[in-house]
Amino acid sequence: MDFFKREPDIAFMAYRRPLALLTAVLIVAAIGFLGVRGLNLGLDFTGGTLVEVGYPEAVELAQVREVLAEDGYDDAVVQTFGTARDILIRLAPDAGQGDALSNAVLETLRTDNPAAELRRVEFVGPQVGDELAEKGGLALLYALGGILLYVAFRFEYRFAIGAVAAVVHDVVVTLGIFAAIGMTFDLTVLAALLAVIGYSLNDTIVVFDRIRENFLRIRKGTAESIANRSINQMLPRTLVTSLTTLLVLFALALFGGELIRGFAVTLIVGVLVGTYSSIYVASAAALALGVSKEDLVPPPKEGEDADDEQP
Repeated sequence: MDFFKREPDIAFMAYRRPLALLTAVLIVAAIGFLGVRGLNLGLDFTGGTLVEVGYPEAVELAQVREVLAEDGYDDAVVQTFGTARDILIRLAPDAGQGDALSNAVLETLRTDNPAAELRRVEFVGPQVGDELAEKGGLALLYALGGILLYVAFRFEYRFAIGAVAAVVHDVVVTLGIFAAIGMTFDLTVLAALLAVIGYSLNDTIVVFDRIRENFLRIRKGTAESIANRSINQMLPRTLVTSLTTLLVLFALALFGGELIRGFAVTLIVGVLVGTYSSIYVASAAALALGVSKEDLVPPPKEGEDADDEQP
């Protein structure tokens, strides 16, 4: 099915310089949020105890925090979980662990509301949390290094730099949005972030493939015009893929429950940012580095020129 009746003719690369400013602003803002607010790391990375408590009616978070503080849990992090009747309480590792801590917290809450009901208890030691955070960061670095080598081997080093720049852009902006909105960053979100890297790279590789084909096939035309034509040729495929993926992700975010919401939100942001970066970061970076037809045309085989000169 054709998304467009005819091939679109949009001068994407004509806007690459103004949009480079937008890209820089997004990255600086993301780094600023990460530096000032930081990520709201989940229990997987910080360690501690997570207690989920249910109420028959909606409760005020301020009241729950006050009750806990009166019993010595001053550092408890309290937030809703899906609805105002479900409360998550995160306690630092030094507060204790196991059934004794969860029962003590439940008894404290029942002094204010006897209908409080314990739903779930999770505990992660501080050493395990530090180890998970370290390995998660290494996983991101290994993924970026592998992408650089793969694209440099398959295409040309300028394309490799553009692809890595796009992926770094996607990761930094996605993390910055999480820092800005304060959503919990846990292992599920980290897994989604790795999936974003794969999605963004796939979109970029598809565009690069078409650019390389057109460089070899089209005899006349500037690098900018060939890049524009390549992006326009792949635009229907990009839109159909992105829109169908977003439909599924929005359904997961709305109806999948709180446990999967962070995963879905990460991928939604990643799909949107990745579609933008495959055009205005990856392709624009390759053009800025001076990629040309001569860089992609394979050299003639030995003796080929001599054969051409013979009558």
